[in-house]
Amino acid sequence: MFLPLLQMVDGNEEVTSEGLGNLSFLIEGLSYLGINLTINSILFVILFFFTLKGIFKFIESYNKVLTQQYFIKKLRFNNVSKLNNFSYKSFVMADSGRIQNTLSGEVGRVVRAYQAYFMTVQAGIMVFVYVVMAYLTNPQFAILVTLGGGLSNLVFRQIYKKTKETSRKISNAGHKFQGLLIQNVAFFKYLKATGLSPVFAKKLKQAVITIENNNKKIGFYNSILSATREPLVIAVVVAVITIQITYFSESLGLIILSLLFFYRSLTFLMVLQTQWNNFLNVSGSLENMTEFMQELSAHQDKLGGEKIKAFNKSLEIKGGGFKYGEASILRNINLHIDRNQTIAFVGESGSGKTTLVNLLSGLIPLSDGSFLIDSKPSSEIDISSFQKRIGYITQEPVIFSDSIYNNVTFWAEDNPENKARFWEALHKAAIADFIQDLPNKENSMLGNNGILISGGQKQRLSIARELYKDIDILIMDEATSALDSETEKVIQENIDSLKGKYTILIVAHRLATVKNADQIVLLENGEISAIGDFVSLTSKSENFKRMVSLQEV
Repeated sequence: MFLPLLQMVDGNEEVTSEGLGNLSFLIEGLSYLGINLTINSILFVILFFFTLKGIFKFIESYNKVLTQQYFIKKLRFNNVSKLNNFSYKSFVMADSGRIQNTLSGEVGRVVRAYQAYFMTVQAGIMVFVYVVMAYLTNPQFAILVTLGGGLSNLVFRQIYKKTKETSRKISNAGHKFQGLLIQNVAFFKYLKATGLSPVFAKKLKQAVITIENNNKKIGFYNSILSATREPLVIAVVVAVITIQITYFSESLGLIILSLLFFYRSLTFLMVLQTQWNNFLNVSGSLENMTEFMQELSAHQDKLGGEKIKAFNKSLEIKGGGFKYGEASILRNINLHIDRNQTIAFVGESGSGKTTLVNLLSGLIPLSDGSFLIDSKPSSEIDISSFQKRIGYITQEPVIFSDSIYNNVTFWAEDNPENKARFWEALHKAAIADFIQDLPNKENSMLGNNGILISGGQKQRLSIARELYKDIDILIMDEATSALDSETEKVIQENIDSLKGKYTILIVAHRLATVKNADQIVLLENGEISAIGDFVSLTSKSENFKRMVSLQEV
């Protein structure tokens, strides 16, 4: 914009507005501000504007960083919140690989889509600004270049389409890879011990090859765009200049000034095309993230409004039934459990024991009937507040890769009060002596999934964690079935000592572990066939009597 002015003042020519075409208002504006058009004043104005540009560039660049980081945090917070309120029934049907990939790798790709999209918008604005300035200088030339640029853009449309399709394939392949990776880590011991690691590794490598091939395709399309974009632009410019000079006898000076603006606009047009293609490269991740968030939103737990501070009276299911799709898992369930009772659920595999306990813990809602907590319908209660009153111990203990203290207290602050509760829970779980003998005591690290301690010790730490919490209900789902007889006996004695202090719900295959339960619920084919204590159930249920005989209880 300043080149013609510099040319005028440098040659002692009379400074006129003719050399600037329709941009003559610049000279008038500088004169209005009382600026004499000398070489020094023009250079100073140039310096002033570019300094101003630098200041705005800093503000724009740093603001972009702040906005981007806010966007990432908001996206992750939103997904974490929705995932933690995702219904358990929907979760067990979901693709774990997709969840893992969307919450980790896909976030980075979505951020790249965000960056590319807004850089496309920014480049579009700059194209518009420079095109307007080119039109002001030489409208005829500008129209011809615009038409040529528009025609060149049609060349890239098919490549954009292919890029978008390949981006979707990359997201799907990423889901598959993450799913296989989760399984490889979870089943590492089995795969290693059975010599199947190479077979599973081959599947992982095939997933990697699929991702690599799709990335190569996108790289190929990007290379075509990168290689052909500038030659096409120059071809358009050369053609238009030839037309202007040959057919319209246009002044080369005005053409060059307009061309300078157009060169800037075409530079930003190339940026626009590049960033739009970058956006399409990761658009599959953006679509996947949108669908994933919609899926999470559609299957959130429905929480009632009333929060409960303690479980006081009873749990009751009336005419309860549960289905997964069309498959009926539980039918005609009528069950009443009083506070501080110990209730055991027994039956053959697939009879519905764990599903019934999941219903009682509020993990899944009934398909039919009603579930009452302290005589109130569960739909009226904030079920998360009820679940805070529950301790849950599974067959495979949940051990985090952290210290013993953090595993038991769930990262509670290390202060005297919490430390006293910690040791009290360890004594109740009969593992305090073992931890006292460790070199680092409660600060000892347990390794990945508690690999540094035995199965019995992991189970006792799991029990200690639940007893550390302020709970009313203790659920034990096959909690001792994977242990040796001696360890099981010790833990069973610990559980028996808790009888009457908590409402204890036990799912068990080994009937010896439930002899002291107040009530035993026998399930057959998804229905309750009998309820009673051990002695009465042995006499009135032939199936239970047969199970007792087979296990030599």
